[in-house]
Amino acid sequence: MQDIHRHRILILDFGSQYTQLIARRIREIGVFCEIYPWDVTEQEIRDFAPRGIILSGAPQVVFELNIPLLGICYGLHTMAAQLGGAVSPSDEKEFGYAQVRLEQSCALTAGLTDAAADAAEASLDVWMSHGDKVTSLPEGFELIGATDSAPVTIIADEARHWYGLQFHPEVTHTKQGGVLLERFVVDICGCEKLWTAANIVEDSIARTRAQVGDDPVLLGLSGGVDSSVVAALLHRAIGDRLVCIFVDTGLLRLHEGDQVMATFAEHMGVNVVRVNARERFLEALAGAEDPELKRKIIGNLFIEIFEEQAQLLRESYGQIRWLAQGTIYPDVIESAGSRTGKAHVIKSHHNVGGLPERMNMGLVEPLRELFKDEVRRLGVTLGLPAEMVYRHPFPGPGLGVRILGEVREAYLEPLQRADHIFISELRKHDLYDEVSQAFVVFLPVKSVGVVGDQRRYEYVVALRAVQTVDFMTARWAPLPHEFLDTVSRRIINEIDGISRVVYDVSGKPPATIEWE
Repeated sequence: MQDIHRHRILILDFGSQYTQLIARRIREIGVFCEIYPWDVTEQEIRDFAPRGIILSGAPQVVFELNIPLLGICYGLHTMAAQLGGAVSPSDEKEFGYAQVRLEQSCALTAGLTDAAADAAEASLDVWMSHGDKVTSLPEGFELIGATDSAPVTIIADEARHWYGLQFHPEVTHTKQGGVLLERFVVDICGCEKLWTAANIVEDSIARTRAQVGDDPVLLGLSGGVDSSVVAALLHRAIGDRLVCIFVDTGLLRLHEGDQVMATFAEHMGVNVVRVNARERFLEALAGAEDPELKRKIIGNLFIEIFEEQAQLLRESYGQIRWLAQGTIYPDVIESAGSRTGKAHVIKSHHNVGGLPERMNMGLVEPLRELFKDEVRRLGVTLGLPAEMVYRHPFPGPGLGVRILGEVREAYLEPLQRADHIFISELRKHDLYDEVSQAFVVFLPVKSVGVVGDQRRYEYVVALRAVQTVDFMTARWAPLPHEFLDTVSRRIINEIDGISRVVYDVSGKPPATIEWE
């Protein structure tokens, strides 16, 4: 079997907001890459053995490796400064669209232009985000492109295959960005396009079999995208030796528990143990109003039930040595922090809340090299239904944080039915894929309404739909008024206990996507 990791690109991160996007663009080209922090050691870089390095910053050692380099934005600045050039604060900062004049050609830019056919000179439409600028070139470099406010925008040392860009080729606003990155990775670094969904599946299966041997593997199946893809992948790798525990908290969407069982147990033949724990969760949540307390209650009870079931399974399977998790690459990056402690840990991720340490089990994490979009492509390759692979995100605590304040049984069914109406109408009107996330929030307040000749004093629900690329920022989705009218009338007419529907028009920031 071919080694799909053998042609690889290393991305050195100095804290750029675009670093993960750079990595995703390289993966989309079909080449494996990883992100290392700026303070990585020389030996770690050599051990990684990259075909080329992309810099969002750079330690001095990278200039000693005699391999192609591409510095982007701050990476250009560090390259220029460390190699004898100069960088200074700019009087004119550039954030957003800019047009780069191409003074001459290099391997990255040959034949490219976004200028009109009758334009006097070639130019590129790019996206800038910087407040400093290179003011003198390092020895061996030539000026390739410039703007009025950044006289050094593209530089090249063709002899050493070193290049620098002041703009961001990884964002879609840079029209030729994908071509520039592919030329560097494929043409200049000589990487083959081995990083495909089919190859990743084959590689993951081989690695899993080598790791676990003939042992059984336990997986907590939530029905979310990550755990579902792990289940499908491991089932293909080890068959009946995969045992999934699906804890139905009662806080899922309408009929979701049955759908999970139908997809995996009935249609795919995966061994799934369903634990119906609705009453236990409602009892544990009684009286809890603070959202963080609710999260802790739900998480701790999930672990408790999971451990109970794992103990029961040992009677049939013996000692279970392996626990599978849906850890993905952003989890790894965000949990890592800096090796020297000089960078902040963004947040810590542990998908099953401490189970490996407490249960003395080894981890099987077949998705830990993948971004979310890659996980979705794997799901399609593995035959999972599109409505599961591409469905909107759903919080771990489920509807427990979409009922404001205390979670009561009387609130659950109306919320599930209202949410089902909203989502089904989005699909019916071909709007589901136009929004990134959509859901209904139950407000435990009552409002006066009138139905026929009867006065009603009943609950309020809020519709929430957002559009976003990275979920770090989001805008509320401008859904058609006629559509919102249809959803509102259906909810009020079909669900007893709801007299008013409102639409959330808050962006992120200042609001968050979820209400709790």
